[in-house]
Amino acid sequence: MEDIEVETLADPDLRDPVLVEGLPGVGHVGKLAAEHLLEEFDSEPVRYVYADEFPPQVTMNDDSVAQLARAEFHAVDAGERDVLVLTGDHQAQTNAGHYHVTDAFLDIAESFGVEEGYALGGVPTGELVDEPSVLGAVTDEADVERLEAADVEFREDEPAGGIVGVSGLLLGLGGRRGFSVACLMGETSGYLVDPQSAQAVLEVLQEAIGFEVGFESLEERAEEMKEVVGKIQEMQNQQQGMSDDDLRYIG
Repeated sequence: MEDIEVETLADPDLRDPVLVEGLPGVGHVGKLAAEHLLEEFDSEPVRYVYADEFPPQVTMNDDSVAQLARAEFHAVDAGERDVLVLTGDHQAQTNAGHYHVTDAFLDIAESFGVEEGYALGGVPTGELVDEPSVLGAVTDEADVERLEAADVEFREDEPAGGIVGVSGLLLGLGGRRGFSVACLMGETSGYLVDPQSAQAVLEVLQEAIGFEVGFESLEERAEEMKEVVGKIQEMQNQQQGMSDDDLRYIG
C-alpha cells in the first residue's frame, strides 16, 4: 500500500460543514465525545484513511472479520450544520507521521468545504476532578470571546506541555492553511477513561456549533467509573490500614 491511502465511501453535499476531531488521547476524552456524536445522530461513513504510520495490527468485528487500523470520517446530520467527525483507534507512531497524516486529514476536510474545526481532547491534572473545566486554544484570537461565552477557559501557558498529536497539528497546520480551528480540552485525571470530561467538552461544543445532544449514556458511564474509582480507593484505604503483622504475610 501507499504511505497513506484514502478510501471513498460516499460524497454527500454538506451544509456549512464543521470538522470535529476525536482521536485517542488523554482520558480518551476526545474519542468518547466523537463516538457519542456518532451514536446520537444520523451519520454515514464517508472516508477511511489507512497509513503505514498506524500500528501494524488489525481488529476484529463482531463476525471475527479482520479490519486494518484506520481513521474514519463520518458525515453527521446535527441540525442546522453538518458535522464531519474524524475518529479512529490510533494516532501516528512517529513525529513525521503525525504531520503527514494530519495534512491528509486537512485535505479531506477541505474537499468537503470545511473552513472551521474543533479538536477535542483532555488535559491531565494528575488527580480526580469532580467538575471538569474545559480549556481552549485557538488559531484565531477573534474566537476567544465567543468560546469564553460558552464557558471555555483560556489560561496563560496552559496546557504546560503544549498540545501534541493530531489535535495540536490541526491548530498548527490548519491555521497555516487558513482553517479556523479551536481545541477544546476537558480536565481529566490522566489515568482513567473519563466520560464526565467528554460530556463537559460536548456541552461546550454544542453551544459553539449550535446543536442539541442527549447525555444519558455518557452519564451512565460516568457513574460506572465513579463506582470503579470508589472500589479502588476503598482497597487502597484498606491496605494503608493494615498492621505490620498483616503485611509480613504479603510478598
